[in-house]
Amino acid sequence: MRWTIPNILTALRLAAAPGVAVMFLYFTRPYADWFALVLFMGAAITDWFDGYLARIWQQETRLGAMLDPIADKAMVVIALMVIVGYSSMSPWLVLPATMILFREVFVSGLREFLGDTAGTLKVTKLAKWKTTLQMVAIAVLFSQGVFEHYFGSLTYGMDAGMVAAILDGEVEDLHGLWWKLEGMIWAGRIGLVLLWIAAALTLVTGWEYFRKSMPYLRDDT
Repeated sequence: MRWTIPNILTALRLAAAPGVAVMFLYFTRPYADWFALVLFMGAAITDWFDGYLARIWQQETRLGAMLDPIADKAMVVIALMVIVGYSSMSPWLVLPATMILFREVFVSGLREFLGDTAGTLKVTKLAKWKTTLQMVAIAVLFSQGVFEHYFGSLTYGMDAGMVAAILDGEVEDLHGLWWKLEGMIWAGRIGLVLLWIAAALTLVTGWEYFRKSMPYLRDDT
């Protein structure tokens, strides 16, 4: 077992996964949102760097091959749990998050059952795009949480007329409140759309893995 720089980056990404949730235990909002966003984005960037460095330095190891998908799944699953728990959009997030979690559990179960033949379920290019899209969607949704908290704090006590005036652009000079509201709305919409697309890709890749595993699931006759 070799602790190369790519393997260390992967291990740090794995350690950062629970750190995203811990931010909300030790910090108040919006600081927790900011720290979680920065931590998640930093960890997501290492997902590209560790694989790239391992290839160009020829440091691909069995340890890295084992840790990399685990770190990716841990990052996505824990971040989705936090977002669903803290976002005001959670009813719309529950279904795509459930689809993603179901697929990850299903494919992990397939790989465990197949054992030595699990090599038939190698990561595809579409699966890599799926993971990238998941991480982008989650980062956008974390940023929506930042805007949401700022807007909620600044608009405390406002009546419906004041909020409507801000939406109509009539109160644009109120300490940046208008652009924060716009940021919250657009970040939420974009993040939600990206998450639904990622969930669809997640199901497609899950079906591909299931189809490839079918020959190994048939009973001998």
